[in-house]
Amino acid sequence: MPQRVLFTASTFAHIVHFHLPYLRAFRAMGWAVDVACGGEAAAIPEAERCIALPFEKRMSAPANFRAERMLRRLMAEERYALVTTHTSLAAFFTRRAAAALRPRPPLACVCHGYLFDDETPLPRRAVLRAAERLTAAQTDLLMTMNAYDEATARRARLARRIEHIPGMGVDFSRLDAMRADRDAVRASLGFVPEDRVLLFAAEFSARKNHAMLLRALAALPAPVKLLLPGSGELLPDCRALARRLGLESRVVFPGYVADMAPLYRAADAAVSASRSEGLPFNIMEAMYAGLPVVASRVKGHTDLLDDHSTGLLFPYDDDAAFAAAVRELLDRPELAAALGRAAHDAVLPFALPQALPRVMDLYLSLLPAELRRAQNPLDQE
Repeated sequence: MPQRVLFTASTFAHIVHFHLPYLRAFRAMGWAVDVACGGEAAAIPEAERCIALPFEKRMSAPANFRAERMLRRLMAEERYALVTTHTSLAAFFTRRAAAALRPRPPLACVCHGYLFDDETPLPRRAVLRAAERLTAAQTDLLMTMNAYDEATARRARLARRIEHIPGMGVDFSRLDAMRADRDAVRASLGFVPEDRVLLFAAEFSARKNHAMLLRALAALPAPVKLLLPGSGELLPDCRALARRLGLESRVVFPGYVADMAPLYRAADAAVSASRSEGLPFNIMEAMYAGLPVVASRVKGHTDLLDDHSTGLLFPYDDDAAFAAAVRELLDRPELAAALGRAAHDAVLPFALPQALPRVMDLYLSLLPAELRRAQNPLDQE
């Protein structure tokens, strides 16, 4: 019988976007891979089974406790050699499900970004930290991606073992093949040659703070345009705000875009107004594409960008500071070019070929030594 690994997350989209290389790596070792996530079961060829769980965003929703019971039964029946959990909601209920099992499977939790920091209102911060402390005993391995989350986890002892990783790794090979004609892509989006296009690829949610970008755009010269690919709950609100501000002709909402390479080619700079991040793929891809980046000075961004060295940082939700940083890029094209070159070089350690062996070694470190040596083809010892 092959060894079995279980991946859990709040949505199947999370697994598809960030973890398929890891599913393939386990399959290459002869493992069976199961995926259990919220929402309708997705077709994931790399997985032997996809199990739909009734996760809801509200932590106390009864459906989440049904999902916990389903996970507990699944883990008891399949006796997984390893369970790896992702995203805060799924990670909490996966670890709670494992707590009652004897024996309990080895459990790795990947922190893609705690949903709190020092600026989070104290009551919310206390609840979120309490949830992590409650499940620390079931967390055999916690992998963190940014300095704040690592320090928080170590200080509060949020796992039996804590390791830092360079994210899950970005497959930059998709961008190496960028052949799209810049002028043609820009024209297809409605831009003219003199436009200066700022790109922010993100889900439309409160944490991403698109509204600040729209407010700041009104204070920037007319040739500055915003390109905002993505979908999400707040997309209609952002469209309405652009109309109220009289910015319809300066903002393009192309919806969800699967292939971002042409949009990186079309842009003059990448921007982000996020409240917090883990280690954002959109910024790393923009850096690799050689775009200068203007981003909020928050965790996740500060792990990737040094101000005026590999990017420009501004205080969170500060419209005027963001606009000033964009004007600096417009007024100093030599700075914009230098930042883009430096950003490309700085992001190379976060590439998938560097991250995947590190993460796989950590996963397999939870196994008995003889099984680890027998089944890890990435082990060079």
